[in-house]
Amino acid sequence: MATNERMGERVNERLAEQLDPASTVLMTVECQQGVVGLDSALPELAKVARSSGALHNIARLVAAAHETGVQVLHAVAERRPDGRGASRNARLFRAAERLPVQQYSGTTAVRIVEGIDVADEDLVVRRLHGLSPIAGTDVDPLLRNLGCRTLIVSGVSANVAIPNAVFDAVNLGYTAVVPVDAVAGVPAEYTPAMIRNTLALVATVATTDDIVACLKGPRRA
Repeated sequence: MATNERMGERVNERLAEQLDPASTVLMTVECQQGVVGLDSALPELAKVARSSGALHNIARLVAAAHETGVQVLHAVAERRPDGRGASRNARLFRAAERLPVQQYSGTTAVRIVEGIDVADEDLVVRRLHGLSPIAGTDVDPLLRNLGCRTLIVSGVSANVAIPNAVFDAVNLGYTAVVPVDAVAGVPAEYTPAMIRNTLALVATVATTDDIVACLKGPRRA
């Protein structure tokens, strides 16, 4: 018990150092109606995102970010109806083309899911290709222009886009923070195993409660 308490204290101290609202950005990944909404193209993923509490915790993080002045960036995956520019070099992409719900630009499928507030000051970055919300998109230059040093990565899926985002962020020099209870993938048990054995090696791992407390807590001198 004492060892766990000491580990928790060290994590909170690290978070307090990393989560300066002036240099922190919260990114939500593919939290769009066609992915995690009620009419999802991936109903199993949408179900896990809801039943695990991940969507609720993402909404809490977004609300805390708005309250504390932390920039929020929503990364959305979409495609043109004619498919121009879309990736086709992996089985995942080819399977996505056959799904009953398509993430077409301008449709309700690519709107941020109900329950997650989108403020006027939020940034929305849309990608038409690839697996990562960062590589090959406007995210990196936007983060640099914002003075970002720490990127909180939340959303779906723990199978593909989330690890891509974390690795890309770390490779680009950002400190990555992963809220363990604001990330979802399938099967449900895969997410904690992946975070524990992979993302914890390169990112600071914490709970939504810990992150919100650090954002709202008193700043160190």
